[in-house]
Amino acid sequence: MIDTHCHLDAARFNPDRPDVVARAWAAGLHGILIPAVGPETWEPLLELPRQDARIQVGLGIHPQFLPDLPPEDDGMHLERLDALLARGGAVAVGECGLDGPSVTGAPLERQVAVLRGHLALARKHGLPVLMHCHRLHPALIDLLKTEAWPEAGILMHSYSGGAELARFYIQKGCHFSFAGPVTWAEARKPLDALRVIPPERLVAETDAPDQAPTPFRGQRSEPGYLPHVLAGMAHVLGEPVDVLAQRTTENARRLFREAFPPPSL
Repeated sequence: MIDTHCHLDAARFNPDRPDVVARAWAAGLHGILIPAVGPETWEPLLELPRQDARIQVGLGIHPQFLPDLPPEDDGMHLERLDALLARGGAVAVGECGLDGPSVTGAPLERQVAVLRGHLALARKHGLPVLMHCHRLHPALIDLLKTEAWPEAGILMHSYSGGAELARFYIQKGCHFSFAGPVTWAEARKPLDALRVIPPERLVAETDAPDQAPTPFRGQRSEPGYLPHVLAGMAHVLGEPVDVLAQRTTENARRLFREAFPPPSL
């Protein structure tokens, strides 16, 4: 099992991060992908895969953090991101994307411009994109209809857009990841989407420390809860959990170009 989206560097893990990681391996995980949310985390994150190859990282700017960054520095941050990606060590570009409605400091025009920069870097460096989209799917679809496609692909993180929107992303070749909400009693749209996604495009995540699955909903999530997410997905798809776990692991390793060690190692 590979957790394709876990903010293990978040402050909420500061008190017990080593224990959280130990519980993840004990739960059967073979890999964890940590997506950056802002420039100040890029260098520290790049150190982690050197210490443990089971932990890999993506580098990017989350749209929710744009208000904390001066707009006039966007170009400088993207140039620095370009330089770091050229050095190697990151397996993806992101977390990046669109988040709505627009807030002060992050109007849609700025979000789109910064996302275009991330997509350009993904194309340049041959890396997949960890795509965040919340309540702005029409704007994202408009962008992706005109933007050159990253050859390494796009992963729709914690997808919640429903089946109809999913069909556009499927046609474009996107991968999809699902988190704790697939286990929530009121879940509808993500379950409908899950049923139409091609099996070879499906991976799993926790989005820890957020979106904890049942029975931990409302608590801090952690990567060791990934088996609960996979159990929820398997229930919706009507297939054995171990079969789905193996397939999503293989899909993740292929998407991230075998960056994660094989489970046997």
